[in-house]
Amino acid sequence: MATARGLRHLLTCSRWRRGRGEAPQSRALAAVVPGVSQVDNNSDFLGKRPHRRHPGILHLPCVEVPPALAAAAQSLLLESSMPNVEKQVQALTNYLWSRRLPVEPEELQRRAVHLEEKFLENPDLLQVEEKLREAVLRALRKTTYHWQELSYHESLSLVYMAARLDGGFAAVSRAFHEIRARVPEFQPQTLMDFGSGTGSVTWAAHSAWGQSLREYMCVDSSAAMLVLAEKLLKGGSESGEPYVPGVFFRRFLPVSPKVQFDVVVSAFSLSELPSKADRTELVQTLWRKTSHFLILVENGTKAGHCLLMDARDLVLKGKEKSPSDPRPGFVFAPCPHELPCPQLTASKPLACSFSQAYHCIPFSWNKKKQKEEKFSMVILARGSPEEANRWPRITQPVLKRPRHVHCHLCCPDGHMQHAVITARQHGRDLYRCARVSSWGDLLPVITPSESELPLSPAEDPLGVDKEA
Repeated sequence: MATARGLRHLLTCSRWRRGRGEAPQSRALAAVVPGVSQVDNNSDFLGKRPHRRHPGILHLPCVEVPPALAAAAQSLLLESSMPNVEKQVQALTNYLWSRRLPVEPEELQRRAVHLEEKFLENPDLLQVEEKLREAVLRALRKTTYHWQELSYHESLSLVYMAARLDGGFAAVSRAFHEIRARVPEFQPQTLMDFGSGTGSVTWAAHSAWGQSLREYMCVDSSAAMLVLAEKLLKGGSESGEPYVPGVFFRRFLPVSPKVQFDVVVSAFSLSELPSKADRTELVQTLWRKTSHFLILVENGTKAGHCLLMDARDLVLKGKEKSPSDPRPGFVFAPCPHELPCPQLTASKPLACSFSQAYHCIPFSWNKKKQKEEKFSMVILARGSPEEANRWPRITQPVLKRPRHVHCHLCCPDGHMQHAVITARQHGRDLYRCARVSSWGDLLPVITPSESELPLSPAEDPLGVDKEA
């Protein structure tokens, strides 16, 4: 992993440095030379570091939950003596992954009107009003997703812990690593976790900033979840000493509008709300509680990505400002811009997701030692966009081929690009940096455009390789 000193130049005008009275660093970044498309080797971009540690490297190695947390989870599951735990875990995992958004009343009304007009167009199906209404309702039941709110009682909380504790820890750890790598001088003191569940955010935050964090506020509407999270902190018992000090549990958000936290997190919680109005109110409240970073994490599905993009746009376009903190917000990660998401505006919308490897908790049914957590995230920060680095983000696995590399990039101009990078056309440094980069990393070039990085042909450029 790159050192903190080497990563400092990623924020060229960081407000945390201005607060310390330091002058902005004027060191040149890697640049795409117009017409040549290669890294400017005179910019001292790599310094003395090898290409495999270039400043855009952000992926984490395989994450492992703290041994104390894994031991406490295993102990609690053994004490419960629940039957068919493996089947319940698999069923809950499948349900959460395939879960879609609840249909809004306006959309339901629009579908009902459309079905009614469709039935009336057929003269053979002319019916009285009562039968027509029954036919519309019957058709709606068959075509509408039936969203249900989950009530996490004691047994379901244990199943959720067994199914999601290690994967949720891995996803949040990757989000925290993004901030630590790009802003190494940021040392938060307070954190709030909305929808804290089993407390995986607290454990991940303690692993990342344990030396500076002094207060963790865990908020969850389920009393059973809060009890379970507290037991995990105490090693699986109710009377032990907590592994992480300074953790407080609440069922409701702090009422005072003046109370803010350095880091606010909502992981896999927006999808638990029944309507768009509830999600809007929650995101606005969480943003008012944010002093520096708001981190939102959801499943790496289209539904999860759409939730995050709605929250992102709400913060960026929102006119409501906190009386104690009028600073605007900007997207810190993963988007290198504040424009509409190109993944959703494409002809075939895709979810912008990332993957993080993790070591599984050794439950009896876990045959694999390692798994991949696929998730979507958005990190919003207080300040102005000029304070963030604007390198393109790699949005898919990097395809390495002989003497060329395929990179799918989300660029600062708000467009997606499929760049085919070669040492001959783009220079040795950029080619080597691209070859050692991974899904989710930043590629060290400045605003590649169509005239600078060649796009792939209309047909799949890998067709030759596939046929071979």
